[in-house]
Amino acid sequence: MAKKSMVERDLKRRRMAKKFESKRTRLKEIIRDKDTAAEDRFVAALRLAELPRNSSKTRIRNRCLVSGRPRGYYRKLKMSRIALRQLGSEGKIPGLVKSSW
Repeated sequence: MAKKSMVERDLKRRRMAKKFESKRTRLKEIIRDKDTAAEDRFVAALRLAELPRNSSKTRIRNRCLVSGRPRGYYRKLKMSRIALRQLGSEGKIPGLVKSSW
């Protein structure tokens, strides 16, 4: 099980990214648009820098919904390899058969 603080930190980052998503995209469009005046683009870059760092999507870490583990993560299942194997062995995932020989 991952540290509770790390899981909570990631949830906080997800909430912030969702909250500031529209503002970030608007500012980035202004910065990328070459037809906009250089002053306006510079001001947009400054405003983008003023936004909280944790509101960026790149700071979000994929974590297992069951254990909070950050590594060995399957995107399709939103779960780590260890949790997947454990739930599969218990027969809680339909269609999954654990390999043994």
